[in-house]
Amino acid sequence: MARNRKRKTNRETVPSSHMKEAVLEVVEKKRSIKSVSSFSSFYDIKRTTLRRYIIKYRKADDKDIVSFVPKYNARQVLSEEQELMLVDYLLSAAKYNYGHSPMMARRLAHEFAVANDIDGPYAWLRNCAAGEEWMTGFLRRHKLSLSIRTPEATSLGRGSAFNVHNVQKFFDNLDTVYKRHQYGPEAIFNCDKTALTTVQRPVKVIAGKGIKQVRAVTSQEKGQLVTACCTINALGNSIPPFMVYPRVHFQNHMIAGSPAGTAGTAHPSGWMTSDCFVVYLKHFIYHSKSSQSQPVLLILDNHESHISIEDLDLCKTNGVTLLTLPPHCSHEMQPLDVSVYGPLKKFYNDACTGWMHSNPGIPMTIYNISQCFGEAYPSAFCQKNIQAGFRSTGIWPFNRNIFESNRFAGAHVTDRLPPSEPATEGMPLAACRFAVYCINSS
Repeated sequence: MARNRKRKTNRETVPSSHMKEAVLEVVEKKRSIKSVSSFSSFYDIKRTTLRRYIIKYRKADDKDIVSFVPKYNARQVLSEEQELMLVDYLLSAAKYNYGHSPMMARRLAHEFAVANDIDGPYAWLRNCAAGEEWMTGFLRRHKLSLSIRTPEATSLGRGSAFNVHNVQKFFDNLDTVYKRHQYGPEAIFNCDKTALTTVQRPVKVIAGKGIKQVRAVTSQEKGQLVTACCTINALGNSIPPFMVYPRVHFQNHMIAGSPAGTAGTAHPSGWMTSDCFVVYLKHFIYHSKSSQSQPVLLILDNHESHISIEDLDLCKTNGVTLLTLPPHCSHEMQPLDVSVYGPLKKFYNDACTGWMHSNPGIPMTIYNISQCFGEAYPSAFCQKNIQAGFRSTGIWPFNRNIFESNRFAGAHVTDRLPPSEPATEGMPLAACRFAVYCINSS
């Protein structure tokens, strides 16, 4: 069967109600097929088609259940109901962060057919999987529910840590802080680090058709990175970024071309450390104008560099309240990760590609990062993106029920029964939950 078959006939142009009336005209009113078929301007039905439905109607034991619609799915392996069951399973697997690839779905369809004693094509039995054409048609039939997507890599720690308990615990702490200080959106900040590398990811280019390999030049095989610590507030503004360079001593020319007001420091590793974070906090306090009379809230992840005696004393003296996110939950609960850093990486990658085109034959170094970062920063750190990040995480406006229950499906994979429950070892996860439900109901 052709994947993109072109229609050559006008079948199914006759409504089922007209087809039924035409059949009853012949069977009950004893009119001839010739007079009712295509010679009649009202019905406009082919004579052979009408004769086929008349025979079908006369042979039927129950006349009320006779279908007057062409049966296009006569050779369909799985019924519509069975395909809907398969759709529900594929959607559930994707919600649990264990989505199926097209090949895995094809194998699953074959196993489903074998388990239900459904005779499929010989190619299914030979390859132990449904065919590519079946998969194409299956996706076309359920295009409103299914699509092939590129998933984002999520560690098992992130998948299990983002659960109802951790999220509600964070919102309890956030609610307590809001009631204590009555923060406005201009006093609610979020900071996080991101890595800027000297090796960009090549974008799609226009090339000759039929060429097997198309290449794009990058600076190096493995580049160096510079850490950028960015800060935004719920009003939609941002504080000038803070950069950590992989050097022993920091020089001002390293941040040439970066966003206005950018500050920096140096560390041999290029990563944020406790000493570097103290320098960042002084930079943050200076730009946020925080004090005991004008306190601010700073939401950040629980990296080890953020917690030290010197950090806490500095924040306490200057009216900065630190609130950490639950571990491994920043991908869902941190405004910068949700709506700002994604666009930043795209614009930064485009800026690096433009720099490589403007400087052919010259490798990119860490001293060129600030220029590309300065070009990408205004486009990513716009008011719309920043406010969307705080709104979609429920931080501002405050909404502890911002996450629907299906968002926590990934954490249910690691659910375990309490020790007091009866043993269900070896049972599938769904069966375990059903057993618990029966026990609780009784």
